[in-house]
Amino acid sequence: MALDQKSALDALRKVNDPELKRDLVALNMVKDLQVDGGTVSLEVELTTPACPLKGQIGKDVEEALRAAGATKVEVRFGSKVRAAPGVAQAALTPGVKNIILVGAGKGGVGKSTVALNLAVALQRMGAQVGLLDADIYGPSVPLLTGTLGQRPGSRDGQKLEPLTAHGLKLISIGSLIEADQALIWRGPMVTSAVLQLLKDVNWGELDYLVLDLPPGTGDVPLTLAQNVRAAGVVLVSTPQDVALADVIRAKLMFDKVSIPVLGLVENMSSFICPHCRQETNIFDHGGARKAAEKMGIRFLGEIPLDLKVREGGDKGVPVVAGDPEGPQARAFITVAQNTAGAVSVEVVGKAPRLPVIGAQPRA
Repeated sequence: MALDQKSALDALRKVNDPELKRDLVALNMVKDLQVDGGTVSLEVELTTPACPLKGQIGKDVEEALRAAGATKVEVRFGSKVRAAPGVAQAALTPGVKNIILVGAGKGGVGKSTVALNLAVALQRMGAQVGLLDADIYGPSVPLLTGTLGQRPGSRDGQKLEPLTAHGLKLISIGSLIEADQALIWRGPMVTSAVLQLLKDVNWGELDYLVLDLPPGTGDVPLTLAQNVRAAGVVLVSTPQDVALADVIRAKLMFDKVSIPVLGLVENMSSFICPHCRQETNIFDHGGARKAAEKMGIRFLGEIPLDLKVREGGDKGVPVVAGDPEGPQARAFITVAQNTAGAVSVEVVGKAPRLPVIGAQPRA
């Protein structure tokens, strides 16, 4: 039987997105399907340009079509980031498809460095990305991005235009005050400022808006949970026990306010001497992976304790932008791909769980 459009489409119904656990046709990911004799061409529209399993999807598509009789398969890839329910219509951020929070149970774990390099990695892979420095008491994004001293302007006198650096749109309270000014604000003022930075900035159309949260489990994440439908939160920890204990508490807090935890990043995972190349586990190693397994969440990746990462932050050039092919950047890119995949699962892949017929309620 000759291969035709219908049989090709039927073959593609057998190909599942490995993370979303549904077939490509049902997910509306098959575009421009053309069948000409034994040649099949199509575009697979990924749910993110940072898809971590793009190669596997392409391989599965080709195998399915050849099994159906195709002699030549041409697969192209596009992408369209899907919006989290409620975010695109929110009054705070009307053009933002997905808000990704980056948090930590305690300070000093490199949360802002992870948030910035995560955002740059997503942008370099083709997404439209913004970064909001919501760490009101300790804003570090201006220094880390090389925008220290720059002030956002306004076109209409109502909304601020975000600064731009390394392909990102970004805003920070640190760009609105003097560099050495301390903010002595109580909780309500802090949360009001964060909501204003969301609402009163012209973010435009973004696939992802990354929010660098203050450390801990205070007012800001609680306020965001009440006002924004975030796609989820990335938790950052170092490997030692004290940091992991705090990140477990943070995870429980986000569970209570119904913000999905996308996964855990182990920062400062190990140090490789630039001279002898010997690896030293200064803060231990592997603790975050074990903690992620214990909590039943994704482990998003390990970031090394590396001189280039620190130097890039000090110079205002994040390592993903300054040395995108280096091993340090590749570690952040892996985290970004895994995060983007987790966002797609939250936005697209999670269907409501139906009760099991005949199941008996627990006493």
